[in-house]
Amino acid sequence: MIRSINLRVYGVLMNDKKQVLVSDERIYYNNIEVTKFPGGGLELGEGTRECVIRECKEEIGIDVEVADHIYTTDFFQQSAFNPEHQIISVYYLVKPLEPLNIPVNNGQAIYPEEVGEIFRFIDWEHFNEKVMTLPIDKVVAKMLKEKY
Repeated sequence: MIRSINLRVYGVLMNDKKQVLVSDERIYYNNIEVTKFPGGGLELGEGTRECVIRECKEEIGIDVEVADHIYTTDFFQQSAFNPEHQIISVYYLVKPLEPLNIPVNNGQAIYPEEVGEIFRFIDWEHFNEKVMTLPIDKVVAKMLKEKY
């Protein structure tokens, strides 16, 4: 039974080489490995744009600016991590305000040894919805491929 709504906000970052930034994360408490867009949960008193800027700073360690709204979930999605949560996700195209030194890896996801995230760029020709793990991320990946 759904008891609460979990609002998530994600940043889609494409560099000037048309590579897409993704996060590989191993979540130990659920024993799940995911490849997803960088982002996380909205905090009370925070707007969605503020959230994506904060999340990029916390996760990637850089300042970004919000360039455009890409998508907000328009279908029911139960959380993969908590069956009592309904997920609503907001996606923004973000631009880095400083250089990124993150490697390109078009192959297998790389999962960290401990709880945390590892970031990698995927070349445009290798990027598609099959790369992403979470259902809403798959929708956004497909939209990106169609739009850009």
